[in-house]
Amino acid sequence: MIFLYRYCRMLEEGSFRGRTADFVFMFLFGGLLMTLFGLFVNLVFLGQAFTIMLVYVWSRRNPYVRMNFFGLLIFQAPFLPWVLMGFSLLLGNSIIVDLLGIAVGHIYFFLEDVFPNQPGGGRLLRTPSVLKAIFDTAEDDPNYNPLPEERPGGFAWGEGQRLGG
Repeated sequence: MIFLYRYCRMLEEGSFRGRTADFVFMFLFGGLLMTLFGLFVNLVFLGQAFTIMLVYVWSRRNPYVRMNFFGLLIFQAPFLPWVLMGFSLLLGNSIIVDLLGIAVGHIYFFLEDVFPNQPGGGRLLRTPSVLKAIFDTAEDDPNYNPLPEERPGGFAWGEGQRLGG
């Protein structure tokens, strides 16, 4: 849960700032792909895979962030999903869930960030306009000037006594 909260927040405040519809679309795309792939490997609970997908996308978009794992390993962010998978393996867990999250995260990252920048590439993942209408707010009018307030916030600012005088 901590990983989910932390990396969701960092993605939302970082590369998805002001793009809530794109953030929701990433969730829907990842959830759909994981459900389809999960059927082939008989996985029912995909929460950990979803978390690893978010970690993968964040780590690839922040390649120069230095990470510290339990004070033992220091590495760059793109290696974080692989370190987590290795730790999961050390604990005796199946790495299929982690591999599924890494695979779906890589597909999203490739289609969203890599392929559009290639010669002859294009943007294959486009956020539907319905999601943009629901989640993205309209841009502010550049000609809007709010009326000045007599007392900002409704408080009587500056009517006290001076200090030291």
